[in-house]
Amino acid sequence: MTDNFVDIMERDSLAEKAGDILAEEFEVDRALITEDAPLMSTLDLDSLDIVDMVVLVEKHFGVRMAKEDFSRIRTFADLYDMIAGRTAL
Repeated sequence: MTDNFVDIMERDSLAEKAGDILAEEFEVDRALITEDAPLMSTLDLDSLDIVDMVVLVEKHFGVRMAKEDFSRIRTFADLYDMIAGRTAL
């Protein structure tokens, strides 16, 4: 198994965990949380919810992020890639 394959598997595991956490926290049907789904509208996030999400990401993944990081995040895949890029997969 190559390092790239391991990274993909670990990123997929991270995405699954993050999706589960977000579905529970924001009371959204887990089936709606797909890689290409729009993050903000799927979770119906307002500015306070974004702060909650930052806290969740920091708590569960040990990733430091600022509210401003969300300006580049459009989809769940964007969020997962950001988290994966800041963790040691």
